[in-house]
Amino acid sequence: MFGLLPHFAVEVAQGRKTYNARSETVAIKPSFRESWKKGWRCIIPAEYIYEPNWESGKAERWRIQQPGAVPMGIAGIYRRWRHPDGQEAFTFAMLTVNADGHPVMSRMHRPSDEKRMVVILAPEEYGRWLECSVADASGFFRQWTGPLDAAPDPLPARPKKAASRGATGRLDL
Repeated sequence: MFGLLPHFAVEVAQGRKTYNARSETVAIKPSFRESWKKGWRCIIPAEYIYEPNWESGKAERWRIQQPGAVPMGIAGIYRRWRHPDGQEAFTFAMLTVNADGHPVMSRMHRPSDEKRMVVILAPEEYGRWLECSVADASGFFRQWTGPLDAAPDPLPARPKKAASRGATGRLDL
């Protein structure tokens, strides 16, 4: 389940606040620190990610991917979470780093917001990321230096709701 749910979460909706874990605070934030300290690391497969680009003055959804749409592995942390009703699920968050100066990711988000990017792992790093010590894992906290393609990819327009006639016979829109 996307969005790491800490042990103290009581509802799935809290996961919307924990999609990303900042590398600078992952070891101390209550939502993430247990997963980090226990080495519960994972690799999140992604063909592409989406970020808002504000260069036009308004948010436009952009798709970011490796050239040729080669899948990428994003560094993550996970944990098993138990819902108050007893159901269990694995939940996860992506690790992020500052993206100042990155040729692609520094163009994303509002001009006044800090520029952030996910930690992308090279395939040859996957085993080390999963198996290294917690102390060594912080060595992976760096900007991706490989190439990335980025282009606008707006969501398709939502279909308009069909007009219906209510109980009064009036046209309800």
